[in-house]
Amino acid sequence: MNRRSRIRDTAGVVAASAAALVAVQGSSAGAAADESGAAGRTTVCVGTRPTGSLPGPEGQESSLYRVLGYVEKRGETRYASVFTGLSVDEDARTADVYRIPSEEFDADVCAHAEKGIRVRLHDTDVTARRLQALVETTGDRMDRWDGRFDLREVGPDPAGFVFFGVDDPAKADLILKKDLGPFWAKHIRVEYVGQASLD
Repeated sequence: MNRRSRIRDTAGVVAASAAALVAVQGSSAGAAADESGAAGRTTVCVGTRPTGSLPGPEGQESSLYRVLGYVEKRGETRYASVFTGLSVDEDARTADVYRIPSEEFDADVCAHAEKGIRVRLHDTDVTARRLQALVETTGDRMDRWDGRFDLREVGPDPAGFVFFGVDDPAKADLILKKDLGPFWAKHIRVEYVGQASLD
């Protein structure tokens, strides 16, 4: 079974060769665009950096997770103005990186990917910071839609949207898209979530 999981929650600029970055058109690019609401494409590179050359968390020897750690750190600091999030496909040894298109960020990520690690860079049009701001604003007013629907969960997704867990998805989807406005209408996903149990 192919396991996918989502991750969320200081070298100078390096140039990548033209051969290292490949724009992928078709189904995978379309899937990324559908998830994020962006109109974009997916760019792919495969790491060539020697295994073990990146620092990793204590006790973590996996090349894949060292690359993910590097991307997350750079995305949350130097490239916060373009970074959206990342997820991992462990079976395929692949990191999925979501970002507003940036040649500089792509070059940095691809130049630091260890040998054999595949990186897919997906276009979005929203940053992690902006997603988190909506989550925090909504979380501070969880009762905002009381009487219209029950908001039970809210959280960011690295692919470029905010997840809303509600009691009535069809009704909530219409209300949220109207209340949050046209930009957020394409960056929200509404799903049914059951009432929390005290058990």
